[in-house]
Amino acid sequence: MSYPVLLILHLFAALFFIGTVFFEVLVLESVRKHVPRDAMRLLEVQIGTRVRKLIPWVLLVLYSAGIGMAWQHRAALAHPFSSSFGLMLTLKIVLALSVFGHFLTAMTMRRRGKLHSRFSQRLHLSVFCHMVGIVLLAKSMFYLHW
Repeated sequence: MSYPVLLILHLFAALFFIGTVFFEVLVLESVRKHVPRDAMRLLEVQIGTRVRKLIPWVLLVLYSAGIGMAWQHRAALAHPFSSSFGLMLTLKIVLALSVFGHFLTAMTMRRRGKLHSRFSQRLHLSVFCHMVGIVLLAKSMFYLHW
């Protein structure tokens, strides 16, 4: 698949995923304080059900396109310390793998019935911080050079 097609797929999947994480961390958490507990629980269940159906497909597109794009930059990835681009791309990939690890952890804990609200909130905050780092690296690696 051509690089521009991979890039567009990657960007749209990233928009969806990052938008979901931003919504959960920045909007839903602040709403929690102003909505009755039972109503909030119902809202979380409904949002969670929809997100669990969509996110695996979004992640499939996001990571598949990312791997395809990374393949195009395999020379830079082979020697990540020889260029600022290679180093930032490597860091971006490490953060992306960590996000995927967070996703697998959440799914495993949910299936075992151990994904509690407090842990889920911390997990979302961690993914949020990772995503901010990924976005900054994604933009910086084409403009910052040393």
